[in-house]
Amino acid sequence: MAVVATGFFDGVHLGHRQVIQTLVSSARQRGEEAIVVTFAQHPRAVLQQDARILRLLNSPQEKEALLRSLGVDRVETLPFDRAFARLTAADYIRDVLRDRLGATCLILGYDNRLGSDCLGPDAIRPLAESLGLEVDIVPASSASDIVVSSTKIRKALEEGRVEDAEAMLGYAYGLRGVVVSGKQLGRKLGFPTANLRLYDPMKLVPAKGVYLTEVEVLGAHYWGMTNVGDIIETNIFDFNEDIYGLDLSIRFRRHLRDMRSFDSLDALSAQLAADRDACRALLAE
Repeated sequence: MAVVATGFFDGVHLGHRQVIQTLVSSARQRGEEAIVVTFAQHPRAVLQQDARILRLLNSPQEKEALLRSLGVDRVETLPFDRAFARLTAADYIRDVLRDRLGATCLILGYDNRLGSDCLGPDAIRPLAESLGLEVDIVPASSASDIVVSSTKIRKALEEGRVEDAEAMLGYAYGLRGVVVSGKQLGRKLGFPTANLRLYDPMKLVPAKGVYLTEVEVLGAHYWGMTNVGDIIETNIFDFNEDIYGLDLSIRFRRHLRDMRSFDSLDALSAQLAADRDACRALLAE
């Protein structure tokens, strides 16, 4: 027997967290399992024409870790293909949630849509109840008077507004990958950088520009400044280790400036020094 919430949950943001908190609380009260049912593919990637430009806030592994950190007992990740997309809301609730997973109660967000008939919460409630499930609908969550959604967070990141994204996510947005070799220009200028190749190519990369970032490498945490351009390169403060081929994570904390071109290496070096000073000033606040 289980209490179930279902959706893509990209970002596991503050709105999602209200749903998950309700899910876990209800499951504990009922003595049942708290299950999140999500999907391996974003429905837009299967059904809509913008699939080639859609990028996500979490890898599947990141999403599961975030959900489990909130007390979820089990994360069921289902393949989402065109055959699955043809299931009606009734089919999905009866065959998948109730019969396969043992759902007794369904927790819905205010904007949950289910099935090929795209039913919303007000239509899902009587349908689910007719199939023997209780239903709890969680209202919208807001950050800074803005209703939180994965779409709004993606837009904030695409515009470089990492602080706004953090306010809606409830944590600093990050990227993870392996350190690869580059042109060594930063090292020649006295600002060696770790170039990041993402583990998950579907992860959304914030807008081009320079950012203050938190860095995790070799099991320790540092501060740094990250340039997002054609490559993602990070100058890690107070660090001078050989980390080629190793795992590196960065979290975006502040947007410093947009991308610029420079007439000379001296001008670039001076700007990098100014960027580092700006980071130090932010850290001293």
